[in-house]
Amino acid sequence: MDFQNVLEERRSVRQYNGEAVTHEELLALVRAAQFAPSWKNSQTARFYIAESPEAVAKVANALPEFNQVRTKGAAAYIVTTAVHGISGFTDDGAPATHLGNGFECFDNGLAVQNFCLTAKDMGLGTLIMGLYDEAALREMFSVPENEHIVVVLAVGKSDVVSPMKPRKETEEIVKFL
Repeated sequence: MDFQNVLEERRSVRQYNGEAVTHEELLALVRAAQFAPSWKNSQTARFYIAESPEAVAKVANALPEFNQVRTKGAAAYIVTTAVHGISGFTDDGAPATHLGNGFECFDNGLAVQNFCLTAKDMGLGTLIMGLYDEAALREMFSVPENEHIVVVLAVGKSDVVSPMKPRKETEEIVKFL
């Protein structure tokens, strides 16, 4: 698919058809995420993948009910984390900018965007979710304490094509000096 089309046609998918996504496809999505830029090439994004039906059901139970409904039929869930205290910090551990820990979420977001855009290019749909039972997910995947859980991604196939919601006029969001 043409890159511009990928950008314009990617949507949050809230209806999955239950078709499988292969282990190799999931690995390809993670590999795409690895190409995202990160603070000093620190590559702090981590991916915990529930791909078996049992694991998918377990992660679904750690989501709010409305997201359980929206992601029913998703083939997998990916819990993304960021290793804390590296992105946006100097080598001696001091914050390098006024954002402090903000860069770890920024870096994770870049990796998630690569993941989602590649999924679209592969004919897959994704939904980025920021509400979840952190303690349950941390225990489920044995996420170390030095990693912050950032988002949960649903990934799968969908037969539904959602229309693009209106975007603000460019003039509303840009200022040139």
